[in-house]
Amino acid sequence: MGFNIVLSSPSGAGKTTITKKISQKYPNIKISISHTTRKPRPNEIDGVDYHFVNKDKFESLIKENSFFEHAKIFDNYYGTSKKSVNKLHEENYDVVFDIDWQGTKQLSNYKELNLIKIFILPPDKKELKKRLINRNQDNNQTVEKRLKQYENDIQHWFDYDYVVINNDLESCFSQIEKIIESHKKEKMSFI
Repeated sequence: MGFNIVLSSPSGAGKTTITKKISQKYPNIKISISHTTRKPRPNEIDGVDYHFVNKDKFESLIKENSFFEHAKIFDNYYGTSKKSVNKLHEENYDVVFDIDWQGTKQLSNYKELNLIKIFILPPDKKELKKRLINRNQDNNQTVEKRLKQYENDIQHWFDYDYVVINNDLESCFSQIEKIIESHKKEKMSFI
């Protein structure tokens, strides 16, 4: 097995955009597509952005121990399917996870996953609010909920191997590329 990259951040700090950039740049790294009970946004596709399921289905998957990790965030469940991640590994892909700190704690229990954990921070809370408003995905109440959660989220940065501040998307991505490249070299030296 190769390595798995975990990207976590407060909502709106850029982890989903960076996750997509990683999978575009590195053909051998695939995105882990999470299950969620959240309703799809207009531009989202089932099986591409998420596996959209209802609450009953999600809870039955929990009972069946189908997830490496799962959490309830903003009234919706999110989880990483063991079956889909294992399938990517069988096909010799490394995997990038776009998950929160709760999921990272759970994934960390699986030492065989060989995780590289990266926490992405916005420059400050004021910039985060601007980004959340500009992305135009949430109503004002949800934006405020996400901003309140920010204080809790940032307390978990110490659970990660790297912390990167996203002042500028290209600069942030460049730092993450360096992290990936150093781990790829390390992996090659063991072969």
